[in-house]
Amino acid sequence: MSALFVRLPNHLGDACMTVPALDLLAAHGFALTLVGRGWARDLFAAYPWRTLALTGGWRARPTALRAALAAQSGNARALLFTNSFGSALDFFLARQPAAGYATDVRRWLLHPAFDVPVRWASGMHMVEYYWTLASAFVGVDAPAPPRLDLRITSAAAARARALLDAAGVGARYIVLCPVAVGLHRGRVKAWEGFGRLCADLRTQGHVVVACPGPGERDAVHAVLKAAAILPSTDVGTFAALLAGSRLVVANDSGPGHIAAAVGARLVSVFGVTEPTRTRPWGPSVALVGSDRGWPRYAEVAAAVTGALAAT
Repeated sequence: MSALFVRLPNHLGDACMTVPALDLLAAHGFALTLVGRGWARDLFAAYPWRTLALTGGWRARPTALRAALAAQSGNARALLFTNSFGSALDFFLARQPAAGYATDVRRWLLHPAFDVPVRWASGMHMVEYYWTLASAFVGVDAPAPPRLDLRITSAAAARARALLDAAGVGARYIVLCPVAVGLHRGRVKAWEGFGRLCADLRTQGHVVVACPGPGERDAVHAVLKAAAILPSTDVGTFAALLAGSRLVVANDSGPGHIAAAVGARLVSVFGVTEPTRTRPWGPSVALVGSDRGWPRYAEVAAAVTGALAAT
């Protein structure tokens, strides 16, 4: 089995969208080492893949990569799901040029360099973008699968159930994810209707749950006053929490992509970002809104009602 170091995207949602590509690489006999942020270990805990968290500056990263590559006795290869010049430079300085798309004037650092797909110019989805790169790397030609199928460990499922039990929450619950970090072209990425939606769902007799990320508890509590707010937890346990829900409602954010990745029924609310390339991927996703503006509250409420009826 050949060793393959895969540089993951830096954002959680993008990493979720690499799941079909990673499965394809593993199915073609590669023993994967996932290189990226520290949360990758928890996100992919159900897989037999190693992880390497890259930290530090431009000198520390290649040094860590060189040591990890040396442990593979010189038989390793590398593949970049990132588009940046810096990620290609890290592997080049580690004396292991990586394969990847020829973006960001980095073609001379790559081995081999793949041309960006022609379809990218017409709105290719990121799942397909990563899948096409992995397909070219292993030499197959097939369409991307219709779902992501991120695996969850039984330990993560047990931790999620323990959090729910401690909060007195039973098996039927809805998860709201009202926070979206950062701005997109100067505009806030979070829909303003989550507080009203929470109150309406509670009036209808539904149990509403939120699980803030690190540093988000006060912001979530301010919006979802009627929800059961769980303690922050690791990414794997959070994924299990979403997988066990009746429904997830989220902005265009990491939680929404995790929900889609584990097959949770999801209403994904867009208002400032472009959904063609980055919408959560899968048959259980209902998309409301667009990059031209937030949807009316009634539109989101109708999507939530329809999704709950489908469960």
